[in-house]
Amino acid sequence: MLRLTPSIAIPEDELSERFIRASGPGGQNVNKVATAVELRFDIGGSPSLPDGLRQRLLARRDRRITEDGVLVILAQRFRTQERNREDARERLLGVLMAALKPPKARIATKPTRGSQERRMASKRERATIKRNRAARKWDRDG
Repeated sequence: MLRLTPSIAIPEDELSERFIRASGPGGQNVNKVATAVELRFDIGGSPSLPDGLRQRLLARRDRRITEDGVLVILAQRFRTQERNREDARERLLGVLMAALKPPKARIATKPTRGSQERRMASKRERATIKRNRAARKWDRDG
């Protein structure tokens, strides 16, 4: 059982693990032992998640979430299967905890008169610089 909050928990049967060979250095061990863990969690089909959390997770632009709404976490940082399992679950917990908080609503603001005037003044300055540059160019050519 993966507990997010006192009221939200994900049962083990909603998580699927597959053990694969890790890539990268590791000597003879890397070619013989499947220590890397591929943890899959079906966000869209999980009855344990509240609707708001599910929507926030699916709306994220995360390359680990497939088109079918399955979150895939590959853990191969450690040399043992058990440590990689723990790492994958911690990372899954991190993704879920990050989506727990609803995003802060943006409050639309109006630019102040001073900021508008400063912006227009800088645009006028820039236009003057460019106009003078063009005038000098014609003077040299003629």
